Amino acid sequence: MGVDGQDDGSTVVVVGGGYGGTAVAQALDATADVVLVEPKESFEHNVAALRALVDPSWLPRIFFPYDRLLARGRVVGDRAVQVEPHRVVTASGEEIAADYVVLATGSRYPFPAKSDRVETARAIEEVRSANRALAAADRVLLVGAGPVGIELAGEIRHVWPDKAVVLLDAAAELLAGPYSPELRAELLRQLEGIGVEVLLGSPLRQPPPTEPGEPGTFTVTTEAGRDVTADLWYRCYGVEPNSDILSGPLAGARRADGFIEVGPTLQVAGHPNVFALGDVSTAGPKMAGHAGRQAVTVAGNITALIEGRADLTGHEAPGVGIVVPIGPEGGAGQLAGREGILGPEFVAEAKGRDMMVDRFAERFGGATAVG
Repeated sequence: MGVDGQDDGSTVVVVGGGYGGTAVAQALDATADVVLVEPKESFEHNVAALRALVDPSWLPRIFFPYDRLLARGRVVGDRAVQVEPHRVVTASGEEIAADYVVLATGSRYPFPAKSDRVETARAIEEVRSANRALAAADRVLLVGAGPVGIELAGEIRHVWPDKAVVLLDAAAELLAGPYSPELRAELLRQLEGIGVEVLLGSPLRQPPPTEPGEPGTFTVTTEAGRDVTADLWYRCYGVEPNSDILSGPLAGARRADGFIEVGPTLQVAGHPNVFALGDVSTAGPKMAGHAGRQAVTVAGNITALIEGRADLTGHEAPGVGIVVPIGPEGGAGQLAGREGILGPEFVAEAKGRDMMVDRFAERFGGATAVG
């Protein structure tokens, strides 16, 4: 950007149109020539994905077309298959030269928390089909008692209060991670209060014979000898970073676990023009809010480099914090640096009732996909 504040012709290629990638692309739209590479037709607001599973009337509200995201830049509706420090190659063979590259490819997570469908219509129909299967099941097993499992249990019981739900985890505690015992106790109290059966501390002797989300009655047994019969089950664990597209000099930035190593300024080591953020990076908790805050750092640092400044900003990882809804009116959480836990009313107001739909609709000009 020149002294008059206008674009100086630098090209920033953002790979991935999720929470972090769209925030960076929009923030730099007036500063540089922005190219966002994303194969999906629409942004999917995954924060509300479980709500849409149990209540498909939410579906039109959680898919946002990319066509209003950028005023100047362009969106390439294709999958990046090769990313180097100054070049991105798409599946169709287009080669995009880059002065700066932002890796915001996110992660894979089992459906229904995330969908890998590229076409919006297919993604919507996948959720509608899953809703029909879930509605027909009398007993549901959720394997994984982290945030997704807890939230899904609450969503199911809110819509179908007579449906039997078992939440199972090999870990001895609910919500594994650096969270307060008081938070775990409160979430457990609320889950049991709405009739969710929580089984902790014993893995299954064998996995269910059906695929996740596939209807079919079965009985499985925990190592402790407890039999669980269900008509449907979901896997509620297993984050896998999308980082296998790094090539050439960038390939070494990918750790053995798939995450991309970044420094305090969110630059990839040895590549000052390449940044990584969100789920695919080592920059902190894998949550939409954290990706948004990292996007501010990345956009600011790229702007500084374009202007020829060396005063880059370091990203300060937040303290431990999380908000876990249990249905629209329940849940609990904790805030970084704050004593005590957050109760149902705070959680419902901050997230549970609207699932943050409006704040992301604003980013995309208010347009939503037709469901």
